Amino acid sequence: MKYTQKILPFLVLLTTTEASATDGYFAHGYGVKSQAMGGVGIALPQDALAAAANPAGLGLVGDRVDFGVTWFRPQRETQLVDTAGGSKAFDGDYDANDTENFIIPEFGYNRQINPNVTFGVSVYGNGGMNTDYKKAVPLLGSTPPGVDLIQLFVAPTATWKMTPSNTIGVSLNLAYQRFEAKGLQNFTAPIGTPQQTSAAPNEVTNKGHDNSYGAGVHIGWIGQLNNAVTLGATYQSKTYMSKFDKYKGLFAEGGDFDIPSTYGVGIAVKATSQLTVAADVQRINYSDVKSVGNLSISNLFAGNLLGTSNGPGFGWRDVTAVKLGASYAYNDTLTLRAGYNHTTQPIRKSETLFNILAPGVVQDHLTLGATYVLPNKSELSFSYIHAFEESVNGSGSIPAAFGGGEANLNMYQDSIGIAYGWQL
Repeated sequence: MKYTQKILPFLVLLTTTEASATDGYFAHGYGVKSQAMGGVGIALPQDALAAAANPAGLGLVGDRVDFGVTWFRPQRETQLVDTAGGSKAFDGDYDANDTENFIIPEFGYNRQINPNVTFGVSVYGNGGMNTDYKKAVPLLGSTPPGVDLIQLFVAPTATWKMTPSNTIGVSLNLAYQRFEAKGLQNFTAPIGTPQQTSAAPNEVTNKGHDNSYGAGVHIGWIGQLNNAVTLGATYQSKTYMSKFDKYKGLFAEGGDFDIPSTYGVGIAVKATSQLTVAADVQRINYSDVKSVGNLSISNLFAGNLLGTSNGPGFGWRDVTAVKLGASYAYNDTLTLRAGYNHTTQPIRKSETLFNILAPGVVQDHLTLGATYVLPNKSELSFSYIHAFEESVNGSGSIPAAFGGGEANLNMYQDSIGIAYGWQL
């Protein structure tokens, strides 16, 4: 474990910096090629990042190495209305984009050990969330609030071809998280006072970055029904993480912030010699994690302090992401890609107050991309993703004890990716 605690922070510097994600706080896709096709990948592996979507995918991509980097720009805003007992004293627009440009690298390596067995590793940012408000939000504290959450997976992966048309794979997900919260002074009233909201008020906010480590398992299957149709299925267990001790008074269960389990199915169809279409359906079980799924205000007023087992979370629902993509081999050197991604809304209208810190409300993504085969047979790939502007307007979101009113959340996103890969 000491070795893991040394190597994972080093890898996070190489592979991701302060990311916000798009299917809730998970990435919509992994690998630039997948990102350009709406995030599909359960039945359509395309590079050495394939294990992020389905470990079995590495059994079908051969010997290869892939490097990529994505520039990501989310735009986040909160609007407060009818606050302070109707006096509108705190009303206004609050811009959360004091930090707005993020760089997210990725890496994958795969080796064919024999005709039936491969071993590889995929390194990628699983997801995260960042808000950095330009001014204080009086409902939360006296200084500009924000959070910074990063999740990195290092996934050693083995695959086995059980039959010529059926491949299974398993990844050990070694995970690293980094988190910081600031500007939440209103939740730090001392123990024993009538205003107390946290079981550990000294570990709620402005404690700098804290680190968390853990592991989980990801398994998958890909079956080729015939030359045209491929199916896939995958299950990723909850990733059990060590606690954020510096924030044991903020997160439920004394600073616990595990990574939710997911499962999904996919299909890829080679419609013509040039055109391939694919679709995935993925379920993300945010309610697995109390710090994410527990209701916020209702739990707090039921006497459950921040940091306790049933303490307030962000009130996120489980979500279903539907991903659609197509690739078209224009000629031997150019492949074009496009896709669409839709996820159900994780944030309830009654839970927007706490989600000022985590306004992951976008639902619809349009994606485009291309791959160019270079003269040395290596590949250069590009992607562009736009997550359309989405709002969740609060309904009963700010209780009378906080002055009443509503918190309305808004976000849209753009990103551009570039990757270089080659067969070994």
